[in-house]
Amino acid sequence: MGVTVLIPARFGSTRFPGKVLAAETGRPLVVHVCDRAASAPGVDRVCVATDDERIERAVALGGFESVRTSEDHPNGTSRLLEAAETLRLGADTVVVNVQGDEPEIEPEVIEAAVEALRSTTGPLNAVIGTVASPIESDDDPASPNVVKVVLEAGEARMSRNALYFSRALVPFPRQPSVSPPLRHIGIYAYTVAALRRYATLQSTPLEQAESLEQLRWLEHGLQIRVAVRESIGKGVDTPEDYEAFVRRFRASNRISQ
Repeated sequence: MGVTVLIPARFGSTRFPGKVLAAETGRPLVVHVCDRAASAPGVDRVCVATDDERIERAVALGGFESVRTSEDHPNGTSRLLEAAETLRLGADTVVVNVQGDEPEIEPEVIEAAVEALRSTTGPLNAVIGTVASPIESDDDPASPNVVKVVLEAGEARMSRNALYFSRALVPFPRQPSVSPPLRHIGIYAYTVAALRRYATLQSTPLEQAESLEQLRWLEHGLQIRVAVRESIGKGVDTPEDYEAFVRRFRASNRISQ
């Protein structure tokens, strides 16, 4: 099974319009994401799925491939399915959904999502692979912007099934011995066949209540396999997030020179 990373990227953003084209580092944000994805072990192809000509041009100048998608998509998963069909990817091709505002995503996290998908013993059109990380000390576990996940029992480094995802604090620490919560990293690995299956599923009450599209998969009784890895990558939601990324990028370049 080949592995294709698809990066959904829209120009519009409620809190930071045009953020994927911000280029204070000398390279657009979305191209930084492409750079990271291309360096992940086992990745055969990297392509940006976008509805905007400006993003297409920036991606091409950065040396990467893009595919035009419709402006009318309810979520990134829907956009990826259109991209996969346009690219004529086979049903058993593994697609990794990497968000276009994750310029510091670790290549090892991308690899772990694919490993989680492949660790299942069930049919691959009924499984999604993803990644969680221990919550860092500077994150607020109770924040609704930090999505938490709880997993089945098992060995810490082994991929395990997700029981639930929530913006609320789960598990609630009523007893101090309870394991600390895990932060869900918004990356998904699935076959094209699973993407097609997801598109046929009706939206569900918990998905709507939490505004978390992965809950649709769980509510329909399907499997999400989760690999637990350390990750310090930060997404960019606001101009302040971007400025912090630029500072880290410049500091790391100074250190490496």
